[in-house]
Amino acid sequence: MAWTRNVLRVNLTDRSCSKEPLNMTWAEKYLGQRGLATKYLAEEIDPRVDALAPENILIMATGPLTGTAASTAGRYSVITKSPLTGTVACSNSGGFIGAEIKNAGWDMIIFEGRATSPVYLYLENERAELLPADALWGRSVWDADAWLHDRHQDPVLRIATIGRSAEQGCLFAGVINDLHRAAGRSGVGTVIASKNLKAVAVRGTRGVGNIDDPEAFMEAVTAGKKVLAEGAVTSQGLPTYGTQVLMNVINEVGAMPTRNMREVQFEGADKISGEAMHEPRASDGRPNLVTNAACFGCTIACGRISTIGKGHFTITNKPQYSGASGGLEYEAAWALGSDTGVDDLDTLTYVNFLCNEDGMDPITLGSTIAAAMEMYEQGIITTKDTGGIELRFGSAQAMARVAELTVVGEGFGRDIGLGSRRFCEKYRHPELSMTVKGQEFPAYDPRGIQGMGLGYATSNRGACHLRAYTVSSEILGIPEKTDPLATEGKAQLVVAFQDAAAVVDSSGLCAFATFSWTLEDIAPQIRAACGGDWPVDKLLETGERIWNLERKFNLDAGLTGKDDTLPERLLKDAAKTGPAKGRVNDLGAMLPEYYRLRGWTTDGLPTQATLARLAI
Repeated sequence: MAWTRNVLRVNLTDRSCSKEPLNMTWAEKYLGQRGLATKYLAEEIDPRVDALAPENILIMATGPLTGTAASTAGRYSVITKSPLTGTVACSNSGGFIGAEIKNAGWDMIIFEGRATSPVYLYLENERAELLPADALWGRSVWDADAWLHDRHQDPVLRIATIGRSAEQGCLFAGVINDLHRAAGRSGVGTVIASKNLKAVAVRGTRGVGNIDDPEAFMEAVTAGKKVLAEGAVTSQGLPTYGTQVLMNVINEVGAMPTRNMREVQFEGADKISGEAMHEPRASDGRPNLVTNAACFGCTIACGRISTIGKGHFTITNKPQYSGASGGLEYEAAWALGSDTGVDDLDTLTYVNFLCNEDGMDPITLGSTIAAAMEMYEQGIITTKDTGGIELRFGSAQAMARVAELTVVGEGFGRDIGLGSRRFCEKYRHPELSMTVKGQEFPAYDPRGIQGMGLGYATSNRGACHLRAYTVSSEILGIPEKTDPLATEGKAQLVVAFQDAAAVVDSSGLCAFATFSWTLEDIAPQIRAACGGDWPVDKLLETGERIWNLERKFNLDAGLTGKDDTLPERLLKDAAKTGPAKGRVNDLGAMLPEYYRLRGWTTDGLPTQATLARLAI
């Protein structure tokens, strides 16, 4: 079986590390990573616990395929209760540390309690110890990474760490691994900081040797790689332009949220697009993009490595940004760009570097700044609130300065670090927060892509595109084309995407592989790796079980069906331009059918029959 069957439990309060067997009954029902760790979370904490209390736990979890030869099998997730939303948080990341944890012999690491002073976990195969991190506290991700590599004299040590934003209490701080890969959303890094845990450094040399049927597994892996190599998105679009391939596409269909989602198209989209990243700068003749990059075992290589132009205002007195590092992806480029009205590519790259260097979610950061810009424009806040910053839409310098303050939790940056819901509530205009369940929207306006509105409203982690990426069908025609402006059939589409995504997130594979793969391509890989029978219908039932478990956790935490909604702006203010002109999101036409298909009551509660059928 592809599971290592080992769990490392780290009690930060008494500074102990202990090995325990993986609950294989749960693994058979929840597969791994997102699903399995959520089961552990639900069993071990009170869902109503304060997310930043020692009683909350945090889990770093791999999937059964993580670290194997399967393409894109380098994923791991960070699972906890979110301080930003109060919901279950599961933030997925690529890079190399997930495979390293697996190669060290562990399926997951569970952190509980709180250390009395800063520590980091050093893990070398079975050797696990908590070491003092006083010298690391107050350092950025990049500084901490360098310090740990120097301290252990191991150039291939894999490191996940938090930055200063988490230490300062920013509610949307993430965990950065391998310098610029992120478990970025929902404030999982803030939870780690609350436990006085700075970093996890891993060295694994054991390999993944538990494949049930190696010959069948390699046949399935080879077939899967062939499908990826033949898919237009996975063999051409993503390697060439990364996720930024979507910028101009989404803008043209009129679903580009702009200026705090007041508009659905951005006139500067072409200046911050994937194509623009390839164009030489006027200042130095060099393009923003240096090269693409791949995570562990990935044959797609959608990652971006970028530079900032010499002499740009953002790199004054910051020589570390003159080199190349992780470049813009679509969600960050949108949130920091279109949503704030900023079309300066190098400024967006710089602020994205800040988010990597100090562990902030660029989606929530950009969206919260956008809400603040709208407040400033309306006179709700002034320079007295912002510390003298003229926070107008389109001001690259203002956006960058606020981001710098947010990193260190100073001045107006501390307000931004609350996230847009709490920020807007503080200034008595909650209607200007573009969130679901307290988490900010990604880069698809649900007036122009109706299915995404239902996906956002029902997402268990708050607004999220990856929980039900109906853009794949509604815009890209994968696996089949549906009308983005229609509501008929969208409830069934969202349910299917949600269940399939839960499976992929629990397997150790990357969601981007599903631009070419279906579960028909994934099932043979799981079956050969894990043993037993894993047909597509069983995988879909597993995804449904995971979705309902997350839903139950949120309901037990105090959420209700009333939280399955969208901001009034998207339900009442029609799109002004583009193909969706005159349209709002018709959530009310889709939600009742969604509840029915889910086997829930009319107010969004899973019925006892549904819970019994799924053995929850």
